[in-house]
Amino acid sequence: MKITLVKSLIGALKDQQATAYALGLRKIGDTTVQPDNAATKGKIKKISHLIKVEAE
Repeated sequence: MKITLVKSLIGALKDQQATAYALGLRKIGDTTVQPDNAATKGKIKKISHLIKVEAE
């Protein structure tokens, strides 16, 4: 799964910021490829309003 950060983390809650960092997303426009598993889907759900997800 290809995940891109599209909104700023400045106004996000601390746990949402930590989730983004765990996915490797630091700045707007950062993109990472993650495995399609339950753990990744949980992280995506937590910060779904900040990211864009594309299937590979």
